Amino acid sequence: GTNAENLDFDSVQRGNPEMQRRAQEVIDRCWQLGNAGDANPIVSIHDIGAGGLSNALPELVNDAGCGGIFKLRAVHNEEPGMSPMQIWCNEAQERYVLAIGAEHRSLFDAICERERCPYAVVGEATAEQRLVLEDSHFNNRPIDMELAVLLGKPPKMTRDVARVSRRLPAFDFTGIALKDAAFRVLRLPTVADKTFLIAIGDRTVGGMTARDQFVGPWQVPVADVAVTLAGFAETCGEAFAMGERTPLALIDPAASGRMAIGEALTNIAAAAIADLGDVKLSANWMAAAGHPGEDAALYDTVQAVGMELCPQLGISIPVGKDSMSMKTVWEEAGAKKAVTAPLSLIVSAFAPCADVRLTLTPQLRTDAGDADLILLDLGCGKNRLGGSALAQVYKQIGNQAPDVVSAPQLKAFFATVQQLNRAGKILAYHDRSDGGLFVTLCEMMFAGHVGVTLDVDELCLDRIAHDAEEGDVAGAVAQTGYSERIFGVLFSEELGAVLQVRRSDTAAVMAAFLAAGLHAELHVIGMLNSADSLKIVRNGAEIFAASRVELQRAWSETTFHMQSLRDNPACAQAEYDRIQDAADPGLHAVLHFDPQENVAAPFIITGKQSHRPRAAILREQGVNGQVEMAAAFDRAGFAAVDVHMSDVIAGRVSLQDFQGLAACGGFSYGDVLGAGEGWAKSILFNPRARSEFEAFFQRSDTFALGVCNGCQMMSNLHDIIPGAQHWPHFVRNKSEQFEARFVMVEVAPSPSILLDGMAGSRMPIVVAHGEGYAEFRDADQLAAAQPYVALRYLDNRGQPTQTYPLNPNGSPQGITGLTTPDGRFTVMMPHPERVFRSVQHSWHPAAWGEDGPWLRMFRNARRWLG
Repeated sequence: GTNAENLDFDSVQRGNPEMQRRAQEVIDRCWQLGNAGDANPIVSIHDIGAGGLSNALPELVNDAGCGGIFKLRAVHNEEPGMSPMQIWCNEAQERYVLAIGAEHRSLFDAICERERCPYAVVGEATAEQRLVLEDSHFNNRPIDMELAVLLGKPPKMTRDVARVSRRLPAFDFTGIALKDAAFRVLRLPTVADKTFLIAIGDRTVGGMTARDQFVGPWQVPVADVAVTLAGFAETCGEAFAMGERTPLALIDPAASGRMAIGEALTNIAAAAIADLGDVKLSANWMAAAGHPGEDAALYDTVQAVGMELCPQLGISIPVGKDSMSMKTVWEEAGAKKAVTAPLSLIVSAFAPCADVRLTLTPQLRTDAGDADLILLDLGCGKNRLGGSALAQVYKQIGNQAPDVVSAPQLKAFFATVQQLNRAGKILAYHDRSDGGLFVTLCEMMFAGHVGVTLDVDELCLDRIAHDAEEGDVAGAVAQTGYSERIFGVLFSEELGAVLQVRRSDTAAVMAAFLAAGLHAELHVIGMLNSADSLKIVRNGAEIFAASRVELQRAWSETTFHMQSLRDNPACAQAEYDRIQDAADPGLHAVLHFDPQENVAAPFIITGKQSHRPRAAILREQGVNGQVEMAAAFDRAGFAAVDVHMSDVIAGRVSLQDFQGLAACGGFSYGDVLGAGEGWAKSILFNPRARSEFEAFFQRSDTFALGVCNGCQMMSNLHDIIPGAQHWPHFVRNKSEQFEARFVMVEVAPSPSILLDGMAGSRMPIVVAHGEGYAEFRDADQLAAAQPYVALRYLDNRGQPTQTYPLNPNGSPQGITGLTTPDGRFTVMMPHPERVFRSVQHSWHPAAWGEDGPWLRMFRNARRWLG
C-alpha cells in the first residue's frame, strides 16, 4: 500500500545484454560441437528467472534425478555486502546454469576464454537427492534439505471466486461525425504509425529475415506476419504473428480470449502454411488476481480458449506464461489509490512456412491491371463496436464485444486463403483489427501509394438483414439509423480480412470461398482509384473523401510528436514531411550488371577445399553479424573461418593464413558510444595484434571489408591501412538514435575490387547502426576522399541525399562507403551480407531471381583472388 522511489529502483532487474551475448556465443559453440559429431560439453541447461539460483540450480540437478552440493561464495558477485539469501535468491538476468561433464571442463574453459565469458564452478551433482548450500564466509550450511521437500508435489491452490455482472451502457453515437471519427481513430496510438518504435530495432541481424514489419517500396509498417528463413540456402522457414484484444475483456472476458486467438490466426494466414493444425500458440496471460471478478473472468477465458475454441480449431497451446499481479496500490497525500489492468491474453502464433516467397502483404498492387477488393467479414454483419478504437477515442467502452462466430468458419477462411495464395490468386492481403475496415483500407493504401473507392451499400444492407433474421426489422431500422450503420461497417473490429484480386480472378476467388461454406461473409467492396484518395460511396453518393496524404499524415501525427520528444526533432520533422510528397516513387533498382551471373564460377571447383581461399570472419565481443557474413563469403566460394579477436591476441590464429578479412557488424563493447574505436584500440595497443594486422594489410594478395562496427573499427586503423588516410571517423547518427532501415544507395565509381563492375547501380540495402555519420576533419579531407567514395545514400529519385531517413545517419553528400587507392580495403555502414539473396530483401522487384545484387560484392572478391 505504500511506495517510494528507492523501492522502485531496487526492484529493477538489472540487465547486461553484452554479457548475455557472450553467454549465447558460448552456448552456440557447445551445441555446434554436437552437430559436428563431437561431444557437446553441456549436459543440461537452465536459464535464471524467478527465484534466481534458488530455483534454477535445484531444478537443474533434480531434473537429472540427482542432488547437489553448491558453494555460495563461488557465485560471481560484485556486491560483497549482499546477504546469503540475496546472493542465492536474487533474479539478476543474463545468467545461465549449466551441467558440464567433468571430462569436458578444459574444453568448456577454453570456449569461455575465447568468448571472454566469465563463468564459475559453483558445485557438483550428487547421487543423493539432497540440496546442500555451503557458505565459506560464515563456515556454515544455510541450506541442507531433501530435494523432495523443496520440489515435491505442492498442494493444489483452491480459490473461492465469484463472477461479477458487467452492466455497461450501449455505444452512444450522439454528436459523432464520420470524418471526425475517422481522423481520431487514425491518431490513436494503438492504431497509428509505429515507425518510430520499429526503426530503432535491428530486424535483419542474422540474415534470416524474409518478412519484417515494413512493406513495399515506401516501407510502411503494416505487415501482418513476420517470416524468417530456415537457412541461407532455403526457401522454407517460420512464420510468427500475434493477437490481443484486451479492451474486450471489460465487456466479455471469454470473447476477448477467443478474439485474441482469431486475430493471431487472421494475421498468420498471410504466410504460406500447409495446414491450420501446423500452427502452435504461446499464451501470455495477465490478470489482477484477487480483484473482484477477475479470477472468475480468468477461469472463464481459459475455459473458452483452452477447452473449447482451440480444440475445435485443431490447434494447441504448448507454451505460455502468466502474470497474476496486474494491480498496483499506493497512497498519495493520505489517499489510497489503485490501478488495475483488465484481464489480458496475448497470443503468439508460430508455424512452419512452406515457402517464404509466397508471403502476402497489405501493399495494394497497381501493376496487375483491373482489380477488386473483397472483404471476408467473419463477424457476419454483426459489426459490434464494444472495446473498439472508435469507442476509445470517444472515451466509451460499449456493451457488445466482437466474438468468434464459429470455429468451422475460421478454419474454412484460413484454408481457403492458403489455397488461393498457392494458386497465385491474391495480390494483397490485410486482416481487419484495430480501427476496423476503415483502417485496414487506409493501411493498404499507404503501403501501395494508391487510392481506394469503397462501396458500403451491401455491407449496410447486411446489418439490417442480420437484425431482421432475429425478428426485429422495425427495431433494426430505428436503432441502427443510416449513420450508425456506417460506423459499425467502418470501425467494428470483428474478425476478417480484405483481399485484392485481379478482376479476372474475382469469380474464381468467390467460388472458392463459397465452396468452403462462406457465403454471407463474402463481399466485393471496391476497387483502386487514380485520385490517390479514399472515397466512400453509399447509394451512389460520396459520403466521405480524403486524400491518402491527408490520411497518412494523420496516421503518423501522434507518433511524429512522440519521436520529436525522443529524437532529434529536425529528423522527426523531416521524416513526417516526406509523407507530403505524393509523387515519391519509392524504392527502386537500376542495375548495370546481371546479379544472376556468377563471375566467381570459373575459379571454384566444387568439393575441393583447396580452391576455396580462406576468409577470416573477424569478430569482437558482442559482434552479432558474423554468421550471415560467413554465409555470404561461403556462397561466393570462400572457406569462411570464424576468428575472434581473442584468437589473434592469444596467438591461436594468425592472419598470415588468410587472404580475405571481414570485420563484422554488431554491438561490440556493450554497444557503448565509439564501440568500433574500442575494437581498434585492442589492435593498435596490443603488439602481437598490431603486428598481425599490419602484416596483413601490407601484403599485396589480401583484401578486407569492414561493415557497420567493423567499418568504424577499420576507419580507426587508418594509420596502418595503406591509402586509408582520407577515411572519416564514424560517429553518432544525426537522429540521435539507432537506425534500422531499408534504404537506397548508389555504387559510385571507385577502385574498390569488391564493387568492380557495379558502378552506377542503384538498389536498396539494409542499415542497422547508431554511429554511421561520416565525420571528416575538414573540407580538405572531404575533397581528398571523393575519388574513393564507394557508396552514397540516394533519395527515391536517385539523387545523393542528406535528408533523413533516406540518409539514416546524416552523412555529408550521402557518403556511406569508402575504399583505398588500390581498392583492396573497403568500409561501409550498410549490411550487404544480410541481403545477398533476393528473399532477404524487405522489398525487391518481382523479376529478381534467387541471387540478390549484393552477392556480386563477394563474388568479385573471389574473382579478384583468381
